[in-house]
Parts: sequence; C-alpha cells; structure tokens
Amino acid sequence: MTRYPRDLRGYGATPPHPQWPNGAKIAVQFVINYEEGGENCILHGDAASEAFLSEVVGAVPWPGQRHWNIETMYEYGARAGFWRLHRMFTERDMPVTVYGVATALARGPEQVAAMQEAGWEIASHGFKWIEYKDFSEEDERAHMAEAKRLHAEVTGEAPRGWYTGRCSAQTVRLAAEDGGFAYVSDTYDDDLPYWTAVGDRHQLVIPYTLDANDMRFSVAAGYGSGDEFYAYLRDSFDTLYAEGIAGAPKMMSVGLHCRLAGRPGRAAALKRFLDYIRGFDGVWVARRIDIAEHWASVNPPVLWERPTAMDRDSFVARFGGIFEQSPWIAEGAFELELGPAHDSALGLHNALARVFRSAGPGKRLEVLKAHPDLAGRLAAAKRLTEASTAEQASAGLDALSDAERARFEDLNRRYTERFGFPFIIAVRDHDKAGILAAFERRLENTADAEFAEACRQVERIALLRLKEILP
Repeated sequence: MTRYPRDLRGYGATPPHPQWPNGAKIAVQFVINYEEGGENCILHGDAASEAFLSEVVGAVPWPGQRHWNIETMYEYGARAGFWRLHRMFTERDMPVTVYGVATALARGPEQVAAMQEAGWEIASHGFKWIEYKDFSEEDERAHMAEAKRLHAEVTGEAPRGWYTGRCSAQTVRLAAEDGGFAYVSDTYDDDLPYWTAVGDRHQLVIPYTLDANDMRFSVAAGYGSGDEFYAYLRDSFDTLYAEGIAGAPKMMSVGLHCRLAGRPGRAAALKRFLDYIRGFDGVWVARRIDIAEHWASVNPPVLWERPTAMDRDSFVARFGGIFEQSPWIAEGAFELELGPAHDSALGLHNALARVFRSAGPGKRLEVLKAHPDLAGRLAAAKRLTEASTAEQASAGLDALSDAERARFEDLNRRYTERFGFPFIIAVRDHDKAGILAAFERRLENTADAEFAEACRQVERIALLRLKEILP
C-alpha cells in the first residue's frame, strides 16, 4: 500500500462560497512581516550573518562574521520602514496582520506598542528568522514553544496565528499538533482557507503568498520597479474581484516587509494600490484572525470517512460492490498510490477504473456478466444488490406493465444471445423510453464495439454509485 501525502485536488471545480461579511466580493489581507532583529546575526548567537531578502545582490552567509551592510538594511526596516507602513495603513483605517518574529518583537517595544494601538493582529513568525529545514522535529517544536512563550511575554497574549516562513516539511503538522493556533499559514496552495486533518483534530490553514509579495524586489526575476509591483497587485485584485462578481469570491493576500516595501519608492506603489482598492464596493480588508473566525463559523470542517484512511478490509467492504460484485477491483485499487485526490468520488473512481481497465478481457467480461438483466428474473425475485435495485427503480423498471416486461425479456434474450453478457446501461442517466431505444440501437453493434460500450457503461455506473457516498 502506498499513500501519497500531497493534496493535489483541493476544492476541485466547486470551491465553497466564503460568504464574506456584507456580501463582499473579495477579502484582501495585508501582512507586514516584522523580522528586523530576529534575522541571522552573530550577535544573536547564530553561526553566520544573514543573506536573505536584502538589497545586497548575491549575498551569502558569512560564517563567524557580522555583515554590516545587511544588518543596517534590516535596521532600516525597524527604524524607518515600519513607521512609513504604519502611517500608510492607519491613515486609511485598514487593518493589518503582523507576522512577528518573537526575538524581533522583543527588540522592538515601540513598534509593538504601535501595532497594538492600531488594533493590528500580531501573529507568530517563529522564534527566530532563520531556516528550519534541517531542524529535528524535537528542536523545531522547542523553538515553536519558545516563540509562543516570548511572544506572550512581549505582547501580553499568546499568538493565535502561526507562520514560520523559512519552514520545514513538518512545520504545519507541528503547529497543528500544538493545538493553540486558530490558523496556520505555511502554505501557498489556494485562494481560500481550508481545513486539514492532523491526528484527531482539524487545523484551519489560511494560505499565504510569495507572488503578491514585496520579497520579489530582492530576488532574481522579481520586481524591478514600484510600477511592476503595483501592476501585479492590481491585476491580481482585478482577477479575484471579477471572480467574486461572478459568484465565487476569493481571498487575496499581500506580503510586505518593513525593510522592502518600507523604502520610499516601493511605498509609493503600495500607496497607489491601497487607494485603488478603496475605489471598489464589496472589498473586505481584514486581519487574518478575522478571516479565520469567519471561516470557522460559515465553513466548518466537513467530516467523512476518507477512503485513503481506511484499512484494507474496510476499504474492500465499502467499495467492493461499486463494480458489480467484483471486490477484486477494490482490492487492486487499495494497493495503488492513493492520496487526498482519491478521497472524492471522481478520484476514487479513477483508481478503481484503472484496475478495471488494466485487467484482461476475460476479467472484464466477468464484471459484465456480474450485472443483472434489466427488469429480469433477479429483479422479479427481489434478488438484486441494493445498488442495482435502487438504480432500476430510478428509471421505473420496478413498475412495468405486462407488455413492457415482455418487451424487456425479449430484448434481454436477444442481447445476451448475441453478445454473451447482459445489456448494461447507466439507468440513472435515462428514462424508460431512452433505455429501450438504446437497447434496440446497441443490438446492431459489432461484438467489439458493444464490449467497449458495455465497459464504458460499467464505469459510468460505478461513478454514479460513488457520487452518492463521497464528495
């Protein structure tokens, strides 16, 4: 058995409606990353200087040495950039979520006071602004606990949101296992919040962004000017706003850094964008905690028995009859590489159909022969499977006149004599007249063509059965 952990399905073609407050067409969320004083630095006990997200092109860590230029660029963010962004948002009464690195917050008491006076949310951005990809699970968990402790000590309350940023593959799981966060944001995989199951609890995830983010001023192939930044933010907003007008509202995140967007030339572009979105109706500018609380109230976790979480016996017992009386198909599907994408009707159908399609003609013929005649002797004797009984009843085949029954019996006999297996059709797709017409038409097919058509109908019946029991 192979289970693939990545979720490549998400909400699929039908995302849930967020029901944003007051009928808003879009939720726009601004994050100010407060990292200045929490970055890699010899003074902080780190092994090397910082080299990430600065104005120094091609910067690399300097082991055992301070990098004066990068240190002072980070200091600009705390000394000047923060206050420029603070004025910009407070003058427009636009709320903000701060991703605050705990050690940076501890070194910026006046900035923390200004955040709190403005009513901004201060979420945790980890203990230090360093890479966690090589941390052991125990060490990362310890840093997470220390981040929460120091955050509460500095701000007066524990953080309700979490975003490491320079995270590991285990960060989201560790934050969820902590159990103290209303949301976690260390993903970039959707335009809406979603729930993820971790152990016996459901954790809300509010995805973040690295594209609508001023960090691209400091990376290759990023923004070269404020005009490019503004144009990208505007186009992102326009696209999502249009989707909201069309009935599928989304969320837009914008990531900012005091030392980057806080520079005058970039701040001018941000100012234009803030004023641009103020010209639209139905725009909800919110903190991430506001989005989390709203989502939890209108779109709580949807619980169902997930196929990929079942043991073999449960899986086969549940899905062994999806292909009529052919549990070997479910047995084969259970052994495939299955993941979250297969926990839906379409996903699991694909896995089951793969086993059916890869079987030889003889095995597929066994599946065809396992199907009952339409309105035949088994139906009259009430010996159909529960699924077949319901399906035939849906087209009125359980209430035939004597003349209709005689016609079905004749067609069943002729068809079976010609092809060697019962006539199979997804009756839920047809009414009685349509079934009879298909019967007559398909009697004229060649044997190969009819075998292929019967197999397609078997797959269609399986999908319709799965849609009754899975999302």
